[in-house]
Amino acid sequence: MNKDYLIEKIEMDCPICNKVHSLEMRKRLTQGLVKGEVVDYEEVYYLCPLSNEEENKFVPAGLMDENLLRARDAYRSKKGLFTSKEIAKIRDFYGLAQSDFSAMLGWGDVTVTRYESKTIQDETYNNIMRMAYENSMFALESLDKHKDRFTSEKYKRIRKNITDKVEELGKLYLKKQEINSLYVNYQEESEYNGYKQLDFKKLASVIGYFSHFVNNLYKVKLMKLLWYADVLHFRRHGRSMTGLVYKHMPYGALPIAYDEIIYLPTVKVIEEIIYEDISYKIVPNKEINVSDFSLEELSILETVATAFKDYRSKEIVDYMHEEKAYLETEAYQIIPFNLAKELKELR
Repeated sequence: MNKDYLIEKIEMDCPICNKVHSLEMRKRLTQGLVKGEVVDYEEVYYLCPLSNEEENKFVPAGLMDENLLRARDAYRSKKGLFTSKEIAKIRDFYGLAQSDFSAMLGWGDVTVTRYESKTIQDETYNNIMRMAYENSMFALESLDKHKDRFTSEKYKRIRKNITDKVEELGKLYLKKQEINSLYVNYQEESEYNGYKQLDFKKLASVIGYFSHFVNNLYKVKLMKLLWYADVLHFRRHGRSMTGLVYKHMPYGALPIAYDEIIYLPTVKVIEEIIYEDISYKIVPNKEINVSDFSLEELSILETVATAFKDYRSKEIVDYMHEEKAYLETEAYQIIPFNLAKELKELR
């Protein structure tokens, strides 16, 4: 449990040897007691490399508070409660300050501030925050119920932020319904979906990843990148990454619902006229959180993005036409993932 590693070196006044020199800021996995339960968490501390004393480590007061928060967050995760960072993420979702979030939910002015700094919320308060995050109409109703706690100007601004989310999530819900209707025959795990049910969150994150790391990304090329990411994941781990189902089409493998999936929230689509034809350029719409992926998934996405980043759409289509999975299926048929076992090696 005490294995540690170096974060950085910092020049500062060392309280152990009373000299100004380079100290090592380090992190280690340790255990702590929170509400009577033992939790594992990452502790940050300073080490004096010049001291021969057994006690050559120390934790300043500010850093101690951060370590305590990490321990409390570990406890919250263990109990299925929002961590301090997740609570802040909910506020950011609606553009709220800590006091504004408290006021919207009818709580004391500093309740959310305490939850983000030291106090662990109980399950009832946690469920209210969860409802506000997962149901924007609930957040809107809460705001209207407690509008007297805001100035008129602030109330209007916050209400617009929330109604924008209601509209955005409503459109996303309808889009997911469209996609689900097209996947109604592929809800069971099989060789057609790579033994994985369609995962909207993962799919949106993968599309967002490619929009960030592949320049001049257009719809046709994106569809091929998705296929390569899925089949490479299948080849290495026996199941696809997203659960998409692909058909043998003239321009290569094309996922079912290809027109709909490009409107998931991580990207936006820009229509461009190129030689009198409409092309759909895919650009980022929000930051990608790498924690959405496992290390194995990140390795696969990086491999695919690196291999094809300089390819034009036609070039990646031609490359894909030589894959055994494409050559051994008929036009407009589903391409089974089992054929991906002989995928051409990507470099």
